[in-house]
Amino acid sequence: MDLRSLGYFVAVAEELNVGRAAARLHISQPPLSRAIQQLERELGVELFTRSARGMALTRAGRTLLPEAREVLARVTSLPSLVSQVAEPRTITIGTLADSVDRAGDGLIDAFRARYPGLEIRIVESDLTDPTAGVGHGLVDVAVTRGPFGSVGVVTAEIRRDPVGVLVRDTDPLASRDRVRVEELRDRRWFRLPDITDPLWAGYWSAGRDPANTTDTVVRTVRECVQAVLWSDAVGLAPLTISRAPGTVVVPVDGVAPSPLVVAWRQRDRRPLVQGFVDVATTIARQRDR
Repeated sequence: MDLRSLGYFVAVAEELNVGRAAARLHISQPPLSRAIQQLERELGVELFTRSARGMALTRAGRTLLPEAREVLARVTSLPSLVSQVAEPRTITIGTLADSVDRAGDGLIDAFRARYPGLEIRIVESDLTDPTAGVGHGLVDVAVTRGPFGSVGVVTAEIRRDPVGVLVRDTDPLASRDRVRVEELRDRRWFRLPDITDPLWAGYWSAGRDPANTTDTVVRTVRECVQAVLWSDAVGLAPLTISRAPGTVVVPVDGVAPSPLVVAWRQRDRRPLVQGFVDVATTIARQRDR
């Protein structure tokens, strides 16, 4: 018994006429009649009575008809059912400023090689969301920076980058080899809004009092740069940051290196997401060797 035979049976059972059933199936009558007879032999029962007045379903035929319809309906629905749970061919990657760029070409090339033809979307988040959209479900996975606290979001470290103080290139500190964070206490800083994750904001302010009203509140890297250029503000930034004209980053002592991480939702076990995490962490291990 196969699906084609069941389809033939349903057509004949509904038409109760081999000729009309054959026309409906776009085949000739002889192979349809032979298929019905073969099905009856396989089942060991007669499915139809045949007489001069036409055809009728036997008790066995009436029993088989709804079952055959259900089987065929379920088979027909399989493509739609599978497509609903199939792995999508698109992944949305969140980034904080140039975090994806800082992760290096190796990550991009390796991920594209593992998933050829995959559509990859990059969404940049502002500095108030260190999860770069993962925490709010806006992206599938993100390359961002820690430390931050976010329930349901897990991270894997790619590497750690030393940080410095971002200043104007005419600032007295600009010519220094290194700066101690204590030397910056009386300066005007750029800082993140009060709504920002405390762990994240505290790291980038080096523990500075958030109540300081002279500081410039910023949400984006561009706003940080403008605060430096226009207001002589200072603030922390990775030494790897793409520096804007008119600014320099001077290494600073007293602040731990900034972890570059890949972040994803803890319960997200989709193969694409886990594949991205695997590629990112594998490259990080290879770089450390």
